[in-house]
This record gives sequence, structure tokens and C-alpha cells, in this order.
Amino acid sequence: MNETAGVENVAAAELKQFIERIERLEEEKAAIQGDIKDVLGEAKGRGYDTKAIRTIIRLRKKDANERLEEESILQTYMSALGME
Repeated sequence: MNETAGVENVAAAELKQFIERIERLEEEKAAIQGDIKDVLGEAKGRGYDTKAIRTIIRLRKKDANERLEEESILQTYMSALGME
């Protein structure tokens, strides 16, 4: 086996490892997404609005200044469209 073929084999093995790791993570992600769906279904069954819950989760990921800026822009746009 020449040196180029050895390097190609190592690169192919490494690439395969990366792909397999990503595939495992995708499987874990799908399982977690299923768990989240189950929790939202449970909340909905108890009478909670899941759209509002998703919005709150999205907003909680942002820092206070970013959230205030977004709310301010939204309020300005709504006002400009006569939605108040």
C-alpha cells in the first residue's frame, strides 16, 4: 500500500466517524423532539395554549434587551398598521 492510499483510507475512516456521530446525534435529537411534543401534548390536555408556551420559550432564550427591542419594533409596526 502506498502512502497516498493510506492517507485516503485514514481520511475515509475519519469521515465515516463524523457521519456516524452526526447520525447518532440526529437520532437523539428526534427522540428529544418527540419528548417535547409529548410534554406539549400533556400541557394542551391540561388546557394550556401550546402556541403561547412555544412563544414564551422562544422569548426566554433572548436576553432582556433583545426582547424589549423586539417588542418595541413589533409595537411600532402594529401601530403603523392600525392594529392597536
